[in-house]
Amino acid sequence: MSGNGRRQAPKALSAHDTERRGAGRAEVPGPRTGPAPGSARTDERGAKARGLTARTDGRRSQAPARTPRRSTALSSRTRTRLAAGTLLAPFFALFTVAMIVPVGYALWLSLFTEKQSGLGFDGPRTVFDGLGNYATALGDQAFRDGFWVLVGYCALYLPLMIGGAIVLALLLDTALARARRFFQLALFLPHAIPGLIAALIWIYLYTPQLSPVVAAMEAGGVGFDFFSSEGTLPSVVNIALWQWLGYNVVIFYAALQAVDRSLLEAATVDGAGNWRIAFSVKLPLIRSSLVMVLLFTVIGSLQLFTEPLILSRGSGSAVTSTWTPNMYAYSAAFERNDYGLAAAASVLIALVAAVLSFAVTRFTNRRKEARP
Repeated sequence: MSGNGRRQAPKALSAHDTERRGAGRAEVPGPRTGPAPGSARTDERGAKARGLTARTDGRRSQAPARTPRRSTALSSRTRTRLAAGTLLAPFFALFTVAMIVPVGYALWLSLFTEKQSGLGFDGPRTVFDGLGNYATALGDQAFRDGFWVLVGYCALYLPLMIGGAIVLALLLDTALARARRFFQLALFLPHAIPGLIAALIWIYLYTPQLSPVVAAMEAGGVGFDFFSSEGTLPSVVNIALWQWLGYNVVIFYAALQAVDRSLLEAATVDGAGNWRIAFSVKLPLIRSSLVMVLLFTVIGSLQLFTEPLILSRGSGSAVTSTWTPNMYAYSAAFERNDYGLAAAASVLIALVAAVLSFAVTRFTNRRKEARP
């Protein structure tokens, strides 16, 4: 075979070549390793590492704590409170000046009375009397009779006022009502007239020599003296009804307009008539307005003053200067100059009004809770 096709056998290594290769392997550097764990060099490095860690921990412990930032919710809440306080401040200021200060002054004034010093030549002097003015007012028969007049007034006035206002408001709320705006204005117009002017108008209508109403009644054979002891109370009730009926009608009508019309349509589909819908659907839904009007009417009845005061100026009138509790306080202050007694009478009237208001509210709330 030729030289290119032959495989040549490897040459045998001599002893000298074997020794050279072994020496070369021994001189190749291996991987570098650290000192043994137990050596002195390892202990020295560990001590340095522990010292560095201790210094780092000390620096961290000495770093001042960061002050937490105020949350956005807190600042928003503060702004809301400031805005609410700014809006309510004028109300509370006016309420304090117009209500709290006068009530406090009346309470303070009711504890004092005026007495003559010496033989009366030095003029009156104000002395502390405690509850003496209250005892004087409660012991006066005229003051107690004034409350009985109010009882009779409320017995006649409240049913006519509340019942009449409800009926008129229901009539305005029906679908058959026409010219609602005109009737609302006509009913509310007397309330826009001041009470003093209204009383003067009715005194003219009550006076026999001047009134066309009295002349027409006499022509028809009906005689009635509006200034007599029997006619005084109905005369006062008539003036109050004329002035305040339209105001309460507007309140009831506004409440009826807020009633959900789907409830009324459902009642109509079920076969309920107008009166059934009025007393079974509408009136229960405006209960809150009924309570409010009743409460205001009771409080207003206790403050009866202008109408009887004007009627007392009429000729032959049975109205005296102490006909109502308010007139008693007015007479004590401006006719007898006894301001302590007048203040005590006013405080007693306010207490009676507060008790009646609480009773009316409690009664209506109990009835509301008793309903399923």
